[in-house]
Amino acid sequence: MTAHAEAGRSTLERDWWLRLALVLQAPRIVFRALRDDSDEAAGARQEPLLLVGFLAGLAGVLSTGAIGHALDDFQLDGVDLAITVFFGALFYGLVGYFGLGALVYLGENLADGRGSYRRSRHLLGFACAPLAVSIVLWPVRLALYGEAWFRSGGADGDAGGDVFRALDVAFVVWCAALLVLGLRELNGWAWRRAAVAAVVPLVLPALALLRAQGVV
Repeated sequence: MTAHAEAGRSTLERDWWLRLALVLQAPRIVFRALRDDSDEAAGARQEPLLLVGFLAGLAGVLSTGAIGHALDDFQLDGVDLAITVFFGALFYGLVGYFGLGALVYLGENLADGRGSYRRSRHLLGFACAPLAVSIVLWPVRLALYGEAWFRSGGADGDAGGDVFRALDVAFVVWCAALLVLGLRELNGWAWRRAAVAAVVPLVLPALALLRAQGVV
């Protein structure tokens, strides 16, 4: 690779790191940039997507009902819990990226889209940026509740715990809205068509969220 080519790749990678932050403020610009599905562009955004995938997976694991009483039900200590959460985040990240990415691709195709599976995965990754950002709330939770958050009844019925759970829902809804917007911008669709295409990938997360909140 020539010095010119290396400089060009470095610039592309830097641009995608900047877009990772921009997706929270001006998502249309980022989703339009995803229309470039060339190998060069796709390779340049791999590292930001890996970061989002892991952090979103981590947020997903920490929001499950099982984690809310893991120290009681599974007889874990703090170190065991940290290890379990870490590997769970990797698993959730991979399953979400490839599994839900496939559902995004299926939804696009059912709506007569022309995107690739790779582009659908990348769209999902950037749409999940708010979920990744939600990790910043966890130091606050731990400061307020400590390990009690991971024990039965630790934050149940507590006003602060209810606020954090409401924020979890808000971040997921934000991700869903970004997915619909992304489908619209990538494909040049009307809002209704983009929303219909998004139903396929959003059904499973919606059911999981309702179950985590004790609704179903």
